[in-house]
Amino acid sequence: MIYITGDTHGEFARRFNTEAFPEQKEMTKDDYVIICGDFGGVWDIGWESKNEKYWLDWFEGRNYTLLFVDGNHENYDRLYGYPVKEWHGGKVHELREHVLHLMRGQVFEIDGKRIFAFGGASSHDITGGLLDTDDPDFKKKKKELDRGYLPYRIRHLSWWEQELANEEEMEEGRKNLRACDYTVDYIVTHCCSTGTQAMIAGNRCKPDRETDYLEFIKNYANYKKWFFGHYHDNQNVSEKEILLYEQLIRVS
Repeated sequence: MIYITGDTHGEFARRFNTEAFPEQKEMTKDDYVIICGDFGGVWDIGWESKNEKYWLDWFEGRNYTLLFVDGNHENYDRLYGYPVKEWHGGKVHELREHVLHLMRGQVFEIDGKRIFAFGGASSHDITGGLLDTDDPDFKKKKKELDRGYLPYRIRHLSWWEQELANEEEMEEGRKNLRACDYTVDYIVTHCCSTGTQAMIAGNRCKPDRETDYLEFIKNYANYKKWFFGHYHDNQNVSEKEILLYEQLIRVS
């Protein structure tokens, strides 16, 4: 079985308890739950805070294997520090044996399905800008932004430039898709293509190199369904594209 859900932002109890998700009682480690980015289980400064360790170990003890693509709310300094493994035909970061980050541009064979995974997205809630802790005026700027209630991020504390894919990762995706003739069963991402984003978010979210890249994938790949998160809604955008947030749906 494969289940897919949207952003979790480190809030796991409500969505994954046995009352909200009773199907897990019949699952095994050969069944899978995939989170479409903004996992949030690797966020705190320092290596695995007490809370993070609790939840990572908790997922390791579930009756399924947890998979996730990255979003724009992950601590990339730490996420990229986990060991890289080959798994089901693609590369993963192994947080636990059964808690795995699906790295960008990989194609996985899971439960007889071919899945293309590509995490990342732009943060759109930073109208106040980016702050650096080594800036001599950091405290003054932060105080002014707090006073004006303007959303901002702090480099390497709440924002990382790796939130958007680089050219190497995008080429990795193209290479792996070429190897399977651009044909997969499912695509799992955090954000979506430029055209789809404009349709569901209007002017709230600007296009970027990653949404443009996903527009290319949308035009060239053959796929049955595309699942993504990021926009905090549950919506069948088109016959093939499904935006997920709190919903947890079975796809296989």
